[in-house]
Amino acid sequence: MRRVLAADRLATAVLWAVAVFVILVLVAIIAYFVIESIPTFSLAFLFADPSLTEIGGIGPVLWNSVYMLVLTMLLTVPLGVLGGIYMAEYAGEGRLTNAIRFSQELISSVPSIVVGLFGFALFVAATGWGFTALGGALTLMVFNLPLLLRLSEQAIRTVPADERAASLALGATKWQTIRHAVLPVAIPGVVTGIVLTAGRVFGEAAALLFTAGLSTPTRYDFSNLNLLDPQSPWSPFRNATTLSVFIWKSNSEGLGNYVHEVANMSSMVLIVMVLAFNLGSRWLGGALQRHVSGL
Repeated sequence: MRRVLAADRLATAVLWAVAVFVILVLVAIIAYFVIESIPTFSLAFLFADPSLTEIGGIGPVLWNSVYMLVLTMLLTVPLGVLGGIYMAEYAGEGRLTNAIRFSQELISSVPSIVVGLFGFALFVAATGWGFTALGGALTLMVFNLPLLLRLSEQAIRTVPADERAASLALGATKWQTIRHAVLPVAIPGVVTGIVLTAGRVFGEAAALLFTAGLSTPTRYDFSNLNLLDPQSPWSPFRNATTLSVFIWKSNSEGLGNYVHEVANMSSMVLIVMVLAFNLGSRWLGGALQRHVSGL
């Protein structure tokens, strides 16, 4: 009995130590970039165009980051969630499903730079589009779809069988059971999968180097709503340098008089936006679960 209690206390202490360490690392990263950015940061930095002769801003690349996130998730989330439903509720166990799961894990472990080269060959060269936001979004979909599909499947499988049995016993169809009994319970897990996937999209740089382009945009005309015009900021057929790519480019090229200041402030903005997105998504997931389940 004493050994069991000692092992339990040791495991608890280790888990608390790991949790505290992770929190301290996160706080240290945020604190470093905040301290480095405070002397030069201003709200105008969020909306101004990049510049080589002054601090400038990150307005266009910040827009591209949000645009790429929305475009990628619009392509990825429906396929990932529907695929998770199929794998959890309809697909039987066998060689085919085992092969699909193995492929999911294999693609998820492929380095993003390799996925970027694949995206360049397929969505840039083969299609003749050149460097476009759509090519980058499709490449990120290939990279992140297996992860979201797997997480959605696991979230749906964790729903107790009693929920399904009770719904079917009341005369509901298979799809009605999934929609009204299974998905409301699985929503937190599905939202967690979407948040993890979106975080990878927002911070991804390597895969976008070969697909979305490296040219630094300036002077976007948001009144141009023509989606087929490469000059329109709303068009998926244009170069779309994201904030993470811009940070890499600024540090690697070292051009401009305020390279380090811009890189530090851009990193701070990126971290804050990822944190805000994660917190907001979790709040939305909880609200959606309460709305769907009626609790």
